[in-house]
Amino acid sequence: MTERARRPLPNRNRASFRFAALLAAAFALGGCTGTASRDLIVTSAIGAPAGAIAGTHGIFVATTRAPAKRRTEVFNGERGNMLSFAKVDVTVPAVHETGKLERPRVGAKINPAKHFAATDATRYAGDAAFRDALAADIASNGGRALVFIHGYNTSFDKAVFRATQIAHDAGYQGTPVLFTWASAGSPIGYVYDNNSATIARNALGDTLRLVASAGAKRIDVVAHSMGNWVTMEALRQAAAAGDRDFGGRLGDVVLAAPDIDVDVFKSQLRDYGPPDKPFIVVTSAKDRALNVSGFIAGRSRAGDYADAQDLASYGVIVADLSNVEAGDSFNHTTFVENPVMVRMLGARLTDADGLGDTETQLTDSITRLAEGVGQTVTSAAAVVITTPAAVLNVAVGE
Repeated sequence: MTERARRPLPNRNRASFRFAALLAAAFALGGCTGTASRDLIVTSAIGAPAGAIAGTHGIFVATTRAPAKRRTEVFNGERGNMLSFAKVDVTVPAVHETGKLERPRVGAKINPAKHFAATDATRYAGDAAFRDALAADIASNGGRALVFIHGYNTSFDKAVFRATQIAHDAGYQGTPVLFTWASAGSPIGYVYDNNSATIARNALGDTLRLVASAGAKRIDVVAHSMGNWVTMEALRQAAAAGDRDFGGRLGDVVLAAPDIDVDVFKSQLRDYGPPDKPFIVVTSAKDRALNVSGFIAGRSRAGDYADAQDLASYGVIVADLSNVEAGDSFNHTTFVENPVMVRMLGARLTDADGLGDTETQLTDSITRLAEGVGQTVTSAAAVVITTPAAVLNVAVGE
């Protein structure tokens, strides 16, 4: 070994190596999803009796992804040249536990009695055929539609299963619509994903207008992680065009763990203006995936921003989940993997007035939900809810 090689690394280089190791671990383990098989449609599965299935959900899909060469994958992680449409039928096993996404081990055969399973996918030739099918489903579901926008490191199959899990666990009675942008589904694809999300913002706006034109009387929006960048840009652009609520059809907007520079997020909120119905911004100081993202950018992300009152001043409600247990070790998917949180989400989306916006309504609703899923109300795990007018500490227990 040369004398030069024996010298200790400069502090800057040592910090770079430590950061690289942290980044690799965080993105490998803390992305929105893992990187298992890209196949979506079941071609070889273990048979399951009807009683082993808790429900079947038809997930409508609008995507900026390119069509996959393999029929079982449907769409891949490449960027398409146009907005494409599909519908996927997914079964949920009766053994499913709220907040979990039961999938087989890599290489193992899918058992619909134990796993989420996609049984069929229909591709639509254009937006007219998609709108007709969507309109029929929306009409049969009381005029309600829920649009879910996933985050970073999400393959198409995982996006479909996550949309299904949210609709199922939240008890959503409307039509579920997945807007899926061209994520590479890789832990090292952060920059590619960020650029893909930017490209998709116009397409999301088009999708929301399409859902409105299909007869939706109320369109609820749930976005996660980097999907919030797509969502906020689409909403900002709609406001600039003079139709920020899509003809009065925009319902609840839930922005979970926004992976957006906090100053950019504030700018987007300013451009949009105070929402007529306050957006729900879900944050956590213990979201390690966002901690790493902020370290890269040198600035806090909106999803782990500590000043909830600052965000609330823009006319939103902030739900701080820092003290709530998540389903993943990086605390990045708490809003859909903690049983209480996903029930809260369902209550917000199901009722006309959701959980309510006053202190009494919020406290009573959340406490009732906590008890309803068999959890003891203690001070061990509290949701801190900050509204433009008040700060509430609501114990949900574990």
